[in-house]
Amino acid sequence: MSAPRLDTTLLGAIAGVMATVAMTAAMRRMRPLLPEEDRYPLPPREIVDRTTDRTEDEQARRRQTLLAHFAFGAASGAVFALLRPRGGLAAGAGYGVAVWAASYLGWIPAARILKPATRHPWRRNLLMIAAHLVWGASLAKGLEDLDRAEGELFEGGPRPHPDRG
Repeated sequence: MSAPRLDTTLLGAIAGVMATVAMTAAMRRMRPLLPEEDRYPLPPREIVDRTTDRTEDEQARRRQTLLAHFAFGAASGAVFALLRPRGGLAAGAGYGVAVWAASYLGWIPAARILKPATRHPWRRNLLMIAAHLVWGASLAKGLEDLDRAEGELFEGGPRPHPDRG
């Protein structure tokens, strides 16, 4: 892998983690708005419960969920960075919804991990779509800012020493 592609992938993964923080905060704030009957564990925890050994204690399950959630956000962020769609926040938000659809209508039910989103309550789907919109827009903005920081703040080269006049 060439250095620029590696740099792009790394920046995308970092932006993906940053966006997952925003997404997680949005999910935490929206979940209490669901009707009581729809407040069962959100998909990141459901997926971990269905795919890992359930003999772990609750704290270990929470750590596994957090790790899986952020790892998927980082991986999806790296893919976004490699694709480099034009369109700023709108492209990021669209990518977020595409990740939701590919996951909750595609590979997750195909792998028999969870039922497809069409078989979940509509309010939960709305929460998850909104969370993915937040994630995608945050991803696009974060990647843009990291790109600029890399070029403007972290550049190398000769510098005048502050003690030399």
